[in-house]
Amino acid sequence: MAAIALDGQRWATASGRPARQLVILLHGLGSDGADIGVLAPIFAKALPHAAFAAPDAPFFQVGEPPSRQWFGIGDIPVAQLHAGIASAAACLDAFVAAEAARLKLLPRSVALVGFSQGAMLALYSGLRHDPGPGAVLAYAGALVADTKLESELRWRPPVLLVHGTEDAIIAPAYSQSAEKVLRDHAVPVRALFRRGMAHTIDTECIGAGAAFLADWAEGKLVTAAPRHAAVS
Repeated sequence: MAAIALDGQRWATASGRPARQLVILLHGLGSDGADIGVLAPIFAKALPHAAFAAPDAPFFQVGEPPSRQWFGIGDIPVAQLHAGIASAAACLDAFVAAEAARLKLLPRSVALVGFSQGAMLALYSGLRHDPGPGAVLAYAGALVADTKLESELRWRPPVLLVHGTEDAIIAPAYSQSAEKVLRDHAVPVRALFRRGMAHTIDTECIGAGAAFLADWAEGKLVTAAPRHAAVS
């Protein structure tokens, strides 16, 4: 099945000059690109030469009214969720490739930023392409299909995990586990656990994300050597 074409919000560089970086913002369950897009002008202060794009998830959750989702939610991780996120990743990958080509940028000049379900997607996609993105910023997410990472890992971008310690929607234990798994697979990762914060992003977390992205844009973050699965 062909990937569904994504569309959403786009922002040119704050500098007004051609883009040197591209930041893809991925919203959470029931949200849309315009919602997470409020981060674009904030991050742009730290990345004046970055363009931003915030696609809308292509699928809908049953309800009244229906709300957008990247994939159906189930226990994390399970085979069903893995299949769903793989379909979403195919849609995202096509969108990222098209946006990067439009701006004449290489994959390393792209950063993936996601919240909640969008963070899961950013982590899933960002680790499975060679070459892959230059950085991944995951707010309140989880590492889906972590047991499959040994065979599917293709890229080790710098990763920042941010999670509230009082998150009752996606427990912070998921980011704690993700940090350990990523370290075990030699992925450059750091984590910020915001004391007292629920399932949201506060000013401190936005500032930490902006600093992380600024370091990436300035070439201060290092992508580890690519990982190729053994051929049987």
